[in-house]
Amino acid sequence: MFDLGTHGGFIVAAYAFTALILGGLVANALRDRAAQTRALKRFGEERR
Repeated sequence: MFDLGTHGGFIVAAYAFTALILGGLVANALRDRAAQTRALKRFGEERR
């Protein structure tokens, strides 16, 4: 497909690691958003 030379393994591993980290950050942000939404709903119900 592409000729990455002698450092091809390192390049592919670096991209894979970066994708893994970015995926984890996105998942964490989505999880935190859901938790914050639940907390705001509870806060709104308590204030009534």
